[in-house]
Order: sequence, then C-alpha cells, then structure tokens
Amino acid sequence: MNILFFLTPKSEAAYVYDSDTLRQALEKMEHHRYSAIPIIGKEDGAYVGTLTEGDLLWYIKEQGDLSLRDAEDIPIMSIARKRDNEPVDVDVNMEDLLNKAMNQNFVPVIDDRDRFIGLITRKDLIQYLCRKLVTVQLEAGGMSIR
Repeated sequence: MNILFFLTPKSEAAYVYDSDTLRQALEKMEHHRYSAIPIIGKEDGAYVGTLTEGDLLWYIKEQGDLSLRDAEDIPIMSIARKRDNEPVDVDVNMEDLLNKAMNQNFVPVIDDRDRFIGLITRKDLIQYLCRKLVTVQLEAGGMSIR
C-alpha cells in the first residue's frame, strides 16, 4: 500500500520553524492542542526534529522564573529535545511505518532530499486498520465487534 494515502500534507500540517521562539512554539502547540510538533528548517524545508510539551516543560523548569515576554527571545533550537520522531521516506513499507507509529504520535514523511512533505498520524493508521478489520470480519461471516 502506498503510504501517501495517509499523508497529511505539509500545507495542512502544523509545524514550527527552527528559527521560531519558545513563545511561538507554545502558542502554536496550544492553538492546535498538540503535545508534540515537527520542527522544519526555515531555509531548506528539511525535517529537523520534534518539539514536545515535555521538552518545553523541562526547559521552563530549569529556567526558574520565565515570563512569556522572556520566551519571545528564546530560540527553540536552544531547547534540549529528549528524542525526535524518526521520519520515513515516501517509499517506506507499511510494516516499518506501523512500527514507527507504535512509538510516535505522528511519523514525519520526507522526500529524497530530507525535506518535510507532511506527516502521518497514528490516529489515521488506527482508523484505517479498524475499518480493514471490520471489512475482514464482515467478509468472514458477519461477526460483530464488541
């Protein structure tokens, strides 16, 4: 199966640029109600990594007394990240995609020049697999799901 079927394209995905500030990241994550968001290179569009709520909370805790005004001057690239969501190429097989999605809320998708082209959410994959399961069960004799 072609993974592009599941792709939320970059034009529809929320992300932050590597040149954004802590405040911009906080506001974008709050607006979309995300606990993690991809970081994209402003210059080249490359996938840089993933910024999480946990990364932000640990950074803010370490700073002690940090105001929103101060957060406007802190580049997100100065914030330590615990781990980045591993990206996949557009030609990844479904098994590898599912393995990544089991450990990440979303899987960034990159092209052959490492540019971010979109993401695939774990939710979209689970919905697809549930529909597939229902179809298989119906074809096998109309079993019901409880």
